[in-house]
Parts: sequence; structure tokens; C-alpha cells
Amino acid sequence: MATYDLEQQEQLDQVKHLWKQYGNLVTWVLVLALGGYAAWTGYLYWQQKLSVGAGSLYEELDRAASAGEVDKAAKVFADLKDSYAGTTFAEQGALLVAKVEVGRQKPELARASLQWLVDSGKNKDLVAIGRLRLAGLMLDAKQHDEALKVLSAEMPKAYAALIADRRGDILFKQGKKEEAVKAYQEAWKGLPATVDYRRFVEGKLTAAGQAPQALQVPNAGAAAPSGMPPGLAPTN
Repeated sequence: MATYDLEQQEQLDQVKHLWKQYGNLVTWVLVLALGGYAAWTGYLYWQQKLSVGAGSLYEELDRAASAGEVDKAAKVFADLKDSYAGTTFAEQGALLVAKVEVGRQKPELARASLQWLVDSGKNKDLVAIGRLRLAGLMLDAKQHDEALKVLSAEMPKAYAALIADRRGDILFKQGKKEEAVKAYQEAWKGLPATVDYRRFVEGKLTAAGQAPQALQVPNAGAAAPSGMPPGLAPTN
């Protein structure tokens, strides 16, 4: 029994020694671990709250847009971008409110909404769509150089054909027919044959005296690019 008590005392002394040597470190590791868990839990809660709030405002914006209430839509979008900038809802809201503003003959407001998306957006696909539409509005306003600059930024390859098509429109308006035709040819080659918008580009080439049937398209039998945004046409 005495031997057992002695062994226990030795183990206790070892624990005391280890705690004296490493106890402070262990305490800090536990504090950091618990603090990290609390921070992660708080972050998830904040993200959920952010998503719910942004989603609610976007639904309100969608209702205003569907009703054609441009002033209300603009106000809701202002709240959305002020309170929830950086969310996908805010970026989608920019595209939606710009569409309503164009429909209500307020292109200057639409340009401002799209410019916010271009400057502040994080979703590369939504920003690319915003650039295409902003360039279209600038084209309508005869801001040709500014429109080309908007399209010159790096964007996902899936949008290369649409960017080329819009660039062709701008160059054509500038009287640069040869450059416009090259841009249209690039767009026509880049668009899958299954995309309806390709026929529209074909019409532009035909009108310019460069029917696309004469073009030598490499890998004509190859499958359409999988990265191409399905059915996406560059609308204003």
C-alpha cells in the first residue's frame, strides 16, 4: 500500500513539474483554440445574418423592378449597396436596377449603377456582364473611347466572344470598318453554333460584306466551349 502511495506521489510530482514547465503554454493554446472557435462561430452567424438581410432587400428590389417603380428600386438598391456591399445580392441588384433605369429612359442612372458594379464587384462573372452592359450604354451616349476602355479590362475567357462583338459595335460606330469586321469575326468564331446570338453576329458580318461562311473556322467539328455563358447576349 505504501509502495502504491509512493508511485502516486511520484506521478503527481511529475504532473506538477510538467505543468510548471508547460502549463502557461497549454493555457494559451486552449485560449487560442476556444477563441478561434468562438470567432468562427461568430463569423458564421454574421454571414447568415448578412445573407438574410441582403436577400430581403433584394426581394424588395425585385418587386419594385417588376412593378417598374424606378425611384423605389433606386432607393432600395442604395440601401442594399450601402449596407451589404460585397454580397452577390448587391451585385445582382446593380444589374437589376440598371435594367429598370434603362427601361424608364434614365440611362445616366443606369450607367452609375453599372459603374458601381464594375468598380466594387467581386464576382467576376457579374462584373463582366456589368462591363458589357456599361459599354453598351456608353456606345449609345457616343462615349466610344470610354466604352473601349471599359472592355479592355481582364475578364473571364467565357465572355471573350461577347466582348469582341461589343468592341466591333463600337469600332463600327467610330467608322473603323476593317477593325470592326475583325472583331465580329473573332466573336463569330468564338460563339458556339448552338447559341442563337451567333446568327445576329453573322448578320453584322454579312451587312459589312464579310459573310462568315467564307471564314476558315479552326476545329469546326469540335465541341462548343464549355465555359461559354449559356444563352447570354450583351443587352444594355
